[in-house]
Amino acid sequence: MKKFKIPSIPPTTNKCIRFPNDVIEKVEQAINGTSCTFSAFVVEAVRAALESIEESADQDSD
Repeated sequence: MKKFKIPSIPPTTNKCIRFPNDVIEKVEQAINGTSCTFSAFVVEAVRAALESIEESADQDSD
């Protein structure tokens, strides 16, 4: 049996970002009825965007 390890929470920093109202409305519509928070959605969207940029850069270097 695998030993239980207490998970650590990654360090975070607060950032104040201004979003256009239409983007806020679209995000809120997308997460409506889910357990996802606005912040979690934005973090995942930024991670996906960064991954896409990295993949594009890797393809350009080939």
